[in-house]
Amino acid sequence: MTNIDIIILPVTDQPQARQFYLQLGFDIIAEAPADQGQTWLQMALPGQPVTIALMKFHGIIIETADIEMEVRQLRQKGIDVGDIDDQPWGRFAWFKDPAGNGLCLRQKAR
Repeated sequence: MTNIDIIILPVTDQPQARQFYLQLGFDIIAEAPADQGQTWLQMALPGQPVTIALMKFHGIIIETADIEMEVRQLRQKGIDVGDIDDQPWGRFAWFKDPAGNGLCLRQKAR
C-alpha cells in the first residue's frame, strides 16, 4: 500500500453536498454514472493528491502498485479480502476493518 487515494464520504443529498464542497473551494475531478443509478462524484482541493468522493456509502481507497500481492499478503494475515474486481479505471479489492469501515485496495489502470 502506497497512499490514501480517495476518501468516500456518505451523503444523502449529492447535489447539495456537491454545492457545499464547491463553495469550500474543491474542484470536480470526475463526475460519471456509477452502479445502481448513482453518480460517481470525485472532488479535490486544487493541487492536492488525496480526493473525496460523495456517495451513498463510506470507504477509504488505498493505492497499490501490485493488488494481487497485497491481497495475498492480507489474506495470509487472516484479513478477509473480497475478490479483485477489474474495471476500465482500475482493479479493486474491498475489505473491512473490525468496526465495519470499508477499505479498498486500488491498482490504477495501465
